[in-house]
Amino acid sequence: MSTPDRLIESTRELLWERGYVGTSPKAIQQHAGAGQGSMYHHFKGKPDLALAAIRRTAEEMRATAEGVLSAPGSPYERIEAYLRRERDVLRGCPVGRLTMDPEVIASDELRAPVDETLDWLRERLAGIVEEGKERGEFAPTLDAEEIAATILATVQGGYVLARASGSPAAFDTGVRGLLSLLTSTRVPPAQV
Repeated sequence: MSTPDRLIESTRELLWERGYVGTSPKAIQQHAGAGQGSMYHHFKGKPDLALAAIRRTAEEMRATAEGVLSAPGSPYERIEAYLRRERDVLRGCPVGRLTMDPEVIASDELRAPVDETLDWLRERLAGIVEEGKERGEFAPTLDAEEIAATILATVQGGYVLARASGSPAAFDTGVRGLLSLLTSTRVPPAQV
């Protein structure tokens, strides 16, 4: 792995564990096995490196979500697969956790990839709900944007509840509850 990649990967890991303020340039350098000169040769400073790390994390999250959401299956099955996909629930969402970091939120530049990723996910989920409505799988009265926001809130809130309790059970309970609600909105196949 190249020095810039090691620095970005180390920053990603440290941002997830410690947040922006807790991630010092020295900690990044130590974690990456890179000297100060190498870091400042490739990046203007901590904000520049953090932006590269946040962008990479956001791209990875989008790719992972898209892999599940574009898989074969009905709209309900794809949403269910997204909700039930394997996650390190107790570590939280590497993108969602950045919304709790005051330094990231205070910076338009650092916040942008976080906001764009969450918006992308909400829009992608809303599109799948719309597809389900068009296919007659979901009730036509469902508001796709509201359902997508609820799915995203369930996932992000599930991370928070799991971390607070120290158990993934809280995340799993939220997912089961949301799937139960979604199941109740499904249109039964027409009887012949």
